[in-house]
Amino acid sequence: MEKEPLFETQRAKGRVLYRVFAASIFAGICLVWVYRASHIPKAGEDGRFGWIGLLGAEIWFGFYWLLTQASRWNPVYRHTFKDRLSQRYENELPGVDVFVCTADATIEPPLMVINTVLSVMAYDYPPEKLSVYLSDDGGSEITYYALLEAAEFAKQWIPYCKRYKVEPRSPAAYFVSISAEAIVDHQAKDFWAIKIVIDGRNQNATDVEGCRLPTLVYLAREKRPQYHHNFKGGAMNALIRVSSNISNGKLLLNVDCDMYSNNSMAIRDALCFFMDEEKGHEIAYVQFPQNFENLTKNELYASLRVINEVEAHGVDSYGGPLYIGSGCFHRRDTLCGRKFSKGCKSDMKWENREGKELGIHELEESSKSLASCTFEENTQWGKEMGLKYGCPVEDIITGLSIHCRGWKSVNCNPTRKAFLGLAPTTLPDMLVQYKRWSEGNLQILLSKYSPAWYAYGKTSLGHQLGYLRYSFWAANCWATLVYSILPSLYLLRGTSLFPQISSPWFIPFAYVIIGKYTWSFAEFLWCGGTTLGWWNEQRIWLYQRTSSYLFAFIDTILHSFGYSDSAFVITAKVADEDVSQRYKKEIMEFGDSSPMLTPLATIALLNLYCFAGFVKEAINRKGIAQVYDTLTLQIMLCGALILINLPLFQALYLRKDKGKIPATVTFKSMACAVIACTCFKFSY
Repeated sequence: MEKEPLFETQRAKGRVLYRVFAASIFAGICLVWVYRASHIPKAGEDGRFGWIGLLGAEIWFGFYWLLTQASRWNPVYRHTFKDRLSQRYENELPGVDVFVCTADATIEPPLMVINTVLSVMAYDYPPEKLSVYLSDDGGSEITYYALLEAAEFAKQWIPYCKRYKVEPRSPAAYFVSISAEAIVDHQAKDFWAIKIVIDGRNQNATDVEGCRLPTLVYLAREKRPQYHHNFKGGAMNALIRVSSNISNGKLLLNVDCDMYSNNSMAIRDALCFFMDEEKGHEIAYVQFPQNFENLTKNELYASLRVINEVEAHGVDSYGGPLYIGSGCFHRRDTLCGRKFSKGCKSDMKWENREGKELGIHELEESSKSLASCTFEENTQWGKEMGLKYGCPVEDIITGLSIHCRGWKSVNCNPTRKAFLGLAPTTLPDMLVQYKRWSEGNLQILLSKYSPAWYAYGKTSLGHQLGYLRYSFWAANCWATLVYSILPSLYLLRGTSLFPQISSPWFIPFAYVIIGKYTWSFAEFLWCGGTTLGWWNEQRIWLYQRTSSYLFAFIDTILHSFGYSDSAFVITAKVADEDVSQRYKKEIMEFGDSSPMLTPLATIALLNLYCFAGFVKEAINRKGIAQVYDTLTLQIMLCGALILINLPLFQALYLRKDKGKIPATVTFKSMACAVIACTCFKFSY
């Protein structure tokens, strides 16, 4: 008798409707291209340079829009049957090793890290088959001693969670009154160690109710200046090796130190995919979305809402989502380089192979060499084994290589979110985070691992496009800059770059703009967002493209010529009290002299000056009604850019708190905007 599947896959409703809509949008885009190419002003005519610039930008926007359709064309949704899993395999569940990574006890405080550790120790899973590893790349003795205290607290906390079915199982999240934002000063240099804090093999390692506790291990790998430690990728690879010597779980889960477990059944959700009799042998990893507990009601700095609820499901239909570095369950052997073959179904056994039967001290000593800074020399670690090195987004390139070896992955998005982390609470932090992500993806595009050629023939075209959609993030900066600057500058001159409102050519422009943003708004609301949240998302979309992506593009080009080194920048997980209060009130936090703020302020001021200059000129000479027909789209575009930047203008001129834009950035941006407007106005 054929067994019922452990999971089901459902295709999204309304696919045909969306495809018809997308086809109509593409037809409008083609008409925009035709108009732009056939109406280029002759040499010497005013507006020729701007016209050609907009043609290039519109070609790019159309191309990138086509890329994004791969993640919307055929979304699928997965549902697991955990009851069937328990009925069949409760006594055959595989060992699971959980990796928690931290790197700096100042911006990733030990209290937050320990709460994440406790949350994964309390999974609804046989404790003798669960091992938790904390990788402390900061080598902080404070973090180590905090883990020792957590081990004692776990004896009370874990049985409490299981008795009362507590969710979430992070103490700080459960007891809301407890703050997780304490910063602990520490002095720790060259501290490296492997300590088995709880030996889950020991029958006496029990909680207050006499139930077994999971294994708990602390790892601070050796780091020396003369050896590149390869950031998080190096930490993960050390964890893979050390865990293979101690517990050797068949499955590996890695989470960032701020991503606590919010769903104690997440392991069982993942196992429904891995242990499915029909399709489980094809699956290399199960990726859960990144969600955040500290988002404001209207998501001040945007979120991954649409990516999680729409795009990840779309890419899932082609072979699986991208590996995003946290909240992901991997098969140990696929992370270590195993290739998929059709005949591998028979040898996908889940029997647990225990670690070496040695005492704690012997295990610690034998594992120490695996975490030394010289172990990887002349090996395939970081190349064909473990996470790949040489890129700020080692997770993406690692997932791509797994897909190219023939494996599939699965997006699992349960109703109760599996993990909750901390989103940036200041604009500079958000910009830096997206700079790192977009820079890493662009580096992949320009490397031998580019989805354009490395994945060619190894995965489907739709899957390639799903990867390329992120690889081209940084390149979006140029088209966005053109559209944010040139139409407004030509508005100042009174030169039209778009068809008149009375012209038939106005229709495709209006249809594409209205159709795209109406669908975007409806999609955002369908994903559970708010109207103001969507407006905030448009603002952050603009800021990312004109700042994060711009700096990422420039740094990537400099890096390719050897003038810049890539660095793994850790996003701060703590904030001052006044910053936190402003964030809760949804007041944007600029408060930093970061160069990434300068282009934002300059573009905003340039649009404001151009609009003011145009209004003055129209009133004095032609009258607004007379020029409105010829400059409609430019007026609307410039006006929209002013409206979306209202929080920035407040930070420039009205605010007195520490979150305002620094005076140095204000003066610099004003000077750049005035010079640009003056030079352009009188250059013909």
